[in-house]
Amino acid sequence: MSVREGAPPVPDVPAVPDVFDPRRYAAGVPYADYRLLRDHHPVAWQDESELLGWPAGPGFWAVTRHADVVRVLKDSATYSSYLGATQIRDPDPDDLPFIRRMMLNQDPPQHGRLRRLVSRAFTPGRVDRFTAVARERARTLLDRAVDEARSGNGTVDLVAAVTDEYALLNLADLLGVPESDRRLLLHWTQRVIGYQDPDEAGPAVLDEAGKPVNPRSPVMLRDMFAYAGQLAAHKRRYPADDIMTTLAHDTELGDAELEMFFFLLTVAGNDTVRSAAPGGLLALAEHPEAYELLRACRAEMATAVDELLRWHPPVLTFRRTAAQDTELAGRRIRAGDKVVVFHASANRDERVFTEPDRLDLARTPNPHVSFGDGPHVCLGAHFARLQLRLLYEEVLRTLPGLRPAGPAGRLVSNFINGLKSLPVRVT
Repeated sequence: MSVREGAPPVPDVPAVPDVFDPRRYAAGVPYADYRLLRDHHPVAWQDESELLGWPAGPGFWAVTRHADVVRVLKDSATYSSYLGATQIRDPDPDDLPFIRRMMLNQDPPQHGRLRRLVSRAFTPGRVDRFTAVARERARTLLDRAVDEARSGNGTVDLVAAVTDEYALLNLADLLGVPESDRRLLLHWTQRVIGYQDPDEAGPAVLDEAGKPVNPRSPVMLRDMFAYAGQLAAHKRRYPADDIMTTLAHDTELGDAELEMFFFLLTVAGNDTVRSAAPGGLLALAEHPEAYELLRACRAEMATAVDELLRWHPPVLTFRRTAAQDTELAGRRIRAGDKVVVFHASANRDERVFTEPDRLDLARTPNPHVSFGDGPHVCLGAHFARLQLRLLYEEVLRTLPGLRPAGPAGRLVSNFINGLKSLPVRVT
């Protein structure tokens, strides 16, 4: 790891570890390196070398302490989502105007207007209906998983049998996507979120110069956007109790904005739960005493859900761009520099959490940043917590014991804290 010009190495201080390489995360989140960064280099320069066929970048500041992460996320005037969007890798300059149309990549006040519009779709009645459907869905998927295990060798992959389908079907139900089209949502999510992992996205699509094409570029999203327009037109003719019906009938929302909302809800709405759910189950499988506490009702489920989210945040990193020269944790940051917050590191910060490496299902308060903070705090956080609570309650009902049956398969990604497989032994 090189040191940026103007930041000479300090004697007797450990070198800055590389926490950028997405391949590292396939072996596990590098919590030991995060702690080293928090203790010695809380705002550390990271190189962006050429990896997995993706070109080298200019580098970025890695922000790893909780207080600094929250400061960056809350201060959108200094740390912009709009200037360079929110992914570590720089988008193609020609694609940037398109990418900036997404609510995730906007700053106040434009961001607030779009957020208010989509918030209207989450009505109390819709939440109540969704709760009953999601609980029954979790129960059905888990019963099938148990049957699969009992008819085989006593083990089952909870990702393949339960959590992927649970997240996908819940999202499709919320959006109002017909059952025949629901696999499209998973396909698009894997292509956009799992682009660093060939198991998820397949071979990279290359441009005429042989360089990978950004999965968030207009050319790669054309099929998704065309589908969103067709679905909206269908909802205008045949309204139903779903989010796309609400958005399609909102006169304040333009067609381009509606398509971007469909993209955001499809990807973020699916992968938040798709990543958090198996991560929480893995934590419980590796901590049988915590699982028994829940089964014995000696821990509140709502509190436990937040601790499992702290333990396994679905999102590892988010990027901002400095809008002006500033200083953070004693480091001089120049206008235009990339500033990347590390959620998983902030969630283990000893300055905020007592015994952060201990899973404590009764932990309170629990100011984790798994859903972000500031104006961009996750719009669907309530729905995500609800889905996780319902799933975990049904797991407790269905599985008296939960034990790993092998190592979990992890996603190659420095963005999403994903599990591709979770083999467990059903007892």
